[in-house]
Amino acid sequence: MSDVTMSAQKIVAPQRAEFVRDASETSQVPLVVEKPLPLIGRLYNQSWLRKIVILVILALIWEAYGRYLNNNLLFPTFSETMSAFFTNIGNGVLPARAWASIKVLLMGYAVGVTLAALLTALAITTRIGTDFLETLTSMFNPLPAIALLPLALIWFGLGNGSLVFVLVHSVTWAIALNTHSGFLSVSRTLKMVGRNYGLGGFRYISKILIPAAFPSILTGLKIGWAFAWRTLIAAELVFGVSSGSGGLGWFIFENKNSLDIPTVFAGLLTVIIIGLVVENIIFRAIEANTIDRWGMQS
Repeated sequence: MSDVTMSAQKIVAPQRAEFVRDASETSQVPLVVEKPLPLIGRLYNQSWLRKIVILVILALIWEAYGRYLNNNLLFPTFSETMSAFFTNIGNGVLPARAWASIKVLLMGYAVGVTLAALLTALAITTRIGTDFLETLTSMFNPLPAIALLPLALIWFGLGNGSLVFVLVHSVTWAIALNTHSGFLSVSRTLKMVGRNYGLGGFRYISKILIPAAFPSILTGLKIGWAFAWRTLIAAELVFGVSSGSGGLGWFIFENKNSLDIPTVFAGLLTVIIIGLVVENIIFRAIEANTIDRWGMQS
């Protein structure tokens, strides 16, 4: 025999000790089960409840500071503001002014969204469209919408036409910028899949680009809404001075002139409430049924 064969015969597999566990020992091992959260933990996980708590704390701070100043011409308490708020709701003045503002806002917002969609579609399909959109946004996006009020008065006169004009300016560029950046961030692989399926033009945008870029689109819609809402209130203050009519902006200006400061705060509170409702109910519902449902956001 060779030395290699003799060495192989001498190799013995190691004997490993076997461990046999009794069933009674394993039964004593505690099972890992999901432990239910306590009531406080379950309540803390509710975002709507956390926000309500924040609002209650802010209201208490407001009330305490107003009582400390003790001057409702300077800073009314939260209770005085709520009293004026419910009084003007009861007599129908505040709902009518709020609806007047919302109607104008919806008109300007719809036109702005449509114009932004057209500009973005042109930019994503042609190079000249991209240059056109970039040039316009760099020119007009830094321009405050309220600065266009004098021109709006000259071109459209007193009325909703001038308000819609400044609203379209405040909405269009924010939505167009976010939508275009969202389209550019879509992966090349996804774009190639759409091209391989023969999609082009509007079908390519609606079936590939819009679903993939919807988080950016929704962000643009939120920013456009915020810009439009604050622009409208500021514009109504100016138009209220000129024409003596208007929505919430004129309501605030009118009561400021009569030194009814609690009612002024009630008007401001109405502006805040409408903003909270749109942000946390309408846009949140859209986000839950699109972005969260599609798993596009962690």
